[in-house]
Amino acid sequence: MNSMTDFLYLGADHGGYALKEAFKTVLTAWGYRWEDEGNNVLDQTDDYPLYALAVAKKVARDQENGKDAKGILACRTAAGMAIAANKVKGIRAVAPYDIQSAILSREHNDANILVLAGDFLRENEAREMMHAWLASEFTGEERHRRRLEQIRKFEQDSDKV
Repeated sequence: MNSMTDFLYLGADHGGYALKEAFKTVLTAWGYRWEDEGNNVLDQTDDYPLYALAVAKKVARDQENGKDAKGILACRTAAGMAIAANKVKGIRAVAPYDIQSAILSREHNDANILVLAGDFLRENEAREMMHAWLASEFTGEERHRRRLEQIRKFEQDSDKV
């Protein structure tokens, strides 16, 4: 199973470390190329913004350069990682609550970072959600393009404030 995604960036703090480590084997088996942006050890005192921002910056850079890169992050609730990643211009990080919301985040919102909750998802649930998200593509419907353009315009205009 390999969609059009050229490259994946992975990141997790202590709350998502186990999921991230399990994902490496699965993603490799599915034929994906990936890079681990950390944490590379289980550290109960690490800070999620470091990994969220590292992944988000690389996804944004690659997409800016025409590559279809995406990110997968994990922390305890998925909230902190999503908040931090979405601070990077061009990032649309989502924390879906089930498989259908993961699929729609790609189809409607062209989400480029998936954030999963280590405390609330069993490994098999997270894997199924990741599989569905990676297999889904942006529909490109006019209404979705229009809405994403509104977000892009706000990001551009906010640079001037």
